[in-house]
Amino acid sequence: MTRGGREKDRDEPERKCIATGESQPKAGLIRFCLGPDGHIVPDVLGKLPGRGIYVSADRAEIEKAAKKNLFSRAARQPVKVPEGLADLVEALVLQRTIEMLSMARKAGDAVTGYEKVKDWLVKGTAVTLIQASDGSERGKTKLHAPDGEKGFIGCLSAGEIGLAFGRERAIHAALAAGGLRSRVVEEAAKLAGLRGQLHTRAGGDDGGETAMKDT
Repeated sequence: MTRGGREKDRDEPERKCIATGESQPKAGLIRFCLGPDGHIVPDVLGKLPGRGIYVSADRAEIEKAAKKNLFSRAARQPVKVPEGLADLVEALVLQRTIEMLSMARKAGDAVTGYEKVKDWLVKGTAVTLIQASDGSERGKTKLHAPDGEKGFIGCLSAGEIGLAFGRERAIHAALAAGGLRSRVVEEAAKLAGLRGQLHTRAGGDDGGETAMKDT
């Protein structure tokens, strides 16, 4: 499995992470490029011009690349690395994840609310369960994620899930099969790596967390 939380697909184009020295599918990496002012710029959409420099979607590896001057080595010239680069990348990937989830909602491929999510799970419509990282563990264990590595997303907060659905907060959401689901899962896997969170479901009781009503 790659550091970005994806299973390695031999058909995907690969790039080498400058921090680990390992090659992996581009989908599990963050692309950077050199701006005209010599600054390193995160390219989360992968569309900026110029030669790409890749780092695993992992906070520790991005911080390592910045601290050890690995961007300059990869660019073969002195470069300027913005302070808080890992924080900037996390914010950009979070925005992208929320945008993708919002698009899935508008396409009818995502729902929120306990009862709607439960109904999709029972019917087999849901292929990915999304649950807030700051929601009650006791409440979350009432719903069971579909099987498979891509069956669960748990790196978003209730407020962040809510943004995608036009709500103040949301604890439970679900994705149906389709291209948008794959894009949400891909971005969320990167976000989980940047937040140092396991992209798997936690079990057990609520651990003292305050229960949050999913309205």
